[in-house]
Amino acid sequence: MELINKANAIIAEYAQQGFELTLRQLYYQFVSRDFIPNNLRAYKNLGDVINDARLAGLVDWLAIVDRTRNLKDLAHWDDPADIISACAKQFRLDKWDNQKCRVEVWIEKDALVGVIERVCQELDVPFFSCRGYTSQSEMWVAAQRLAKHVENGQKPYIIHLGDHDPSGKDMTRDITDRLAEFSGDTVEVDRLALNMNQITQYNPPPNPAKMTDSRAEDYVAEFGNESWELDALEPAVIATLIRTAVENVRDEERWEDVCEKEKKHRDDIQRVSNRWEEIVDGS
Repeated sequence: MELINKANAIIAEYAQQGFELTLRQLYYQFVSRDFIPNNLRAYKNLGDVINDARLAGLVDWLAIVDRTRNLKDLAHWDDPADIISACAKQFRLDKWDNQKCRVEVWIEKDALVGVIERVCQELDVPFFSCRGYTSQSEMWVAAQRLAKHVENGQKPYIIHLGDHDPSGKDMTRDITDRLAEFSGDTVEVDRLALNMNQITQYNPPPNPAKMTDSRAEDYVAEFGNESWELDALEPAVIATLIRTAVENVRDEERWEDVCEKEKKHRDDIQRVSNRWEEIVDGS
């Protein structure tokens, strides 16, 4: 019950901020608050307790999410006015069309897409789950997409987030090198997290470096025997890092001009929805 009560307190804390938690993120919150040790046995035990608590009705089923397994479905509507109203909310102008940069956010793990999704949508920035090392086909597609921005006089800017471990660190290098191979040195790749300055500042719980990783020798020589997972950073911290990086390259005056035009178009579409019956009757 002590673990369950602490879990519910952490879940409520994050819900107030608008974030959902995976079991892995909940585990790291327990570790960082010194509630449990940082080892596989403690992780499995917490998972078992949370599973039993949900079955017993002590933890909300919607409080812990699985971001990698989701049912896909089509949207449906009660009448045409509803879909027009929905279109009004969804209508967007490309706010980056007149900016000097084109920003994308790439993240190592699919399970963390839910952490970055809200802030990326707020900033009108596309985001992408690399799922480890990005496939060759997807890297080529990205290079072609980014090349079009260069042709339009814009500088592509990739924000990359990953674990601070032998492979996680190397993935940023791999993205930089392969994009350069396909499109030349036209793309800026910025490893936004996880970096040593953030580890020092936020003190996430460490894990042993994976010595079986072929990149471990160079990593250990530079950073020592410990590694850190991006999941261990609080979602609000990750969101703030992304927001700050994007706003630093954004022309605010141009941004606000497009936002005003977008609002006007949304209002126009909403007026059509509000008068739908009148329009249909008039036909």
